[in-house]
Amino acid sequence: MAKLAEVVRNKLEPAIENLGYELIDWEYGKEGGRYILRLYIDQPGGISLDDCERVSEVVGNILDQEDPIPHSYNLEVSSPGLERPLKKEKDFVRLAGRKIKLRLFTPIQGQRQFQGKLLGCREGKIEVELPGGQRMTLELDQIASARLVYEEGEGV
Repeated sequence: MAKLAEVVRNKLEPAIENLGYELIDWEYGKEGGRYILRLYIDQPGGISLDDCERVSEVVGNILDQEDPIPHSYNLEVSSPGLERPLKKEKDFVRLAGRKIKLRLFTPIQGQRQFQGKLLGCREGKIEVELPGGQRMTLELDQIASARLVYEEGEGV
């Protein structure tokens, strides 16, 4: 798994960026008896099937050369969807003003899950306005997971 993570970080992510896309997330595991490497890509304006095919071809060639997975697997390239994960600081910066759902590693006042409007991100900290107007500031390393909350009429 360490070799695969290194190939994703050092080979696949730069190749995907050179094509004009962003690697949002990736996962590798066994599903239904088969191993799957799933890559989630995005770009302003969204992702089409042609975009996925283009990335799949380039990534597939790199994986064939690097051979980081010692057994057969399926490669899937897809859009992160409307309720996409927020992983990097630049995601929180770019998506300020949108509604998000957070899960924290450690509870704050007995609560681990929060939902509210992302007000911004600066220097490794985000600010969220909770329902009722209360504001909360969190360090990015306190966040176990974050996702957009789809609201009708909004684009990503």
